[in-house]
Amino acid sequence: MKIRPLSDRVIVERLEEERKTASGIVIPDAATEKPDQGKILAVGNGKVGDDGKLRAMSVKVGDKVLFGKYSGQAFKLDGKELLTMREDDIIGVVEA
Repeated sequence: MKIRPLSDRVIVERLEEERKTASGIVIPDAATEKPDQGKILAVGNGKVGDDGKLRAMSVKVGDKVLFGKYSGQAFKLDGKELLTMREDDIIGVVEA
């Protein structure tokens, strides 16, 4: 199923954190926090400004982004847990 977010919203899939420390210790699921990084799967058209003009999104599909711990609204689609959030909730884009 495809989904197209509206306005300045984006759909993000959380990226899994490493479950093993540098010294080789495996961290159990109960002790890990949800990651605050994700990959953008879909973006909206942009936000309409006060002047009535559409402001283009500064992120695109495929970008790896950082977001706040409590950002976004979680939902499930095709068995995957995804997040929807506004572009303003994104802290930054991770450059490769």
